[in-house]
Amino acid sequence: MHVNDLETAAAPTAQNLGDRFGAALAAKDAAALRAMFDDKVDFRAMTPNHTWEGRTPTAVIDDVVLGTWFASCDTMELAEAADTGVVGDRHGFSYRLQGTNGDGRFVIEQRAYADVAEGKITWMRVLCSGFQPLTGHP
Repeated sequence: MHVNDLETAAAPTAQNLGDRFGAALAAKDAAALRAMFDDKVDFRAMTPNHTWEGRTPTAVIDDVVLGTWFASCDTMELAEAADTGVVGDRHGFSYRLQGTNGDGRFVIEQRAYADVAEGKITWMRVLCSGFQPLTGHP
């Protein structure tokens, strides 16, 4: 599956939503990430020292996710595919990313819950582990 498949998917499953979101995030593919969100998204997230909100795809992706969280990352890769499930009608998924920034190698895990309508994320909550150093790894 390709990262942009969610854009045309009428009813994504938690598995393919999580897989596509994790892959697009690892690739820092802003266009693919923005395309996953409804124009009027309700987004909130919590990282170790801050809470975040966004109401548009541009605010979520450009200002928060890629513009702040991962702006300093030189590289990122999807280290572990999405762990997925559903709670009622809500999609749940988590993923682990590994990467490199000015502080060295890191690992990060995020858990997300999302509501989807007409193939777009309309509501999303994310909890993040924060950047954790990868020691003993090449």
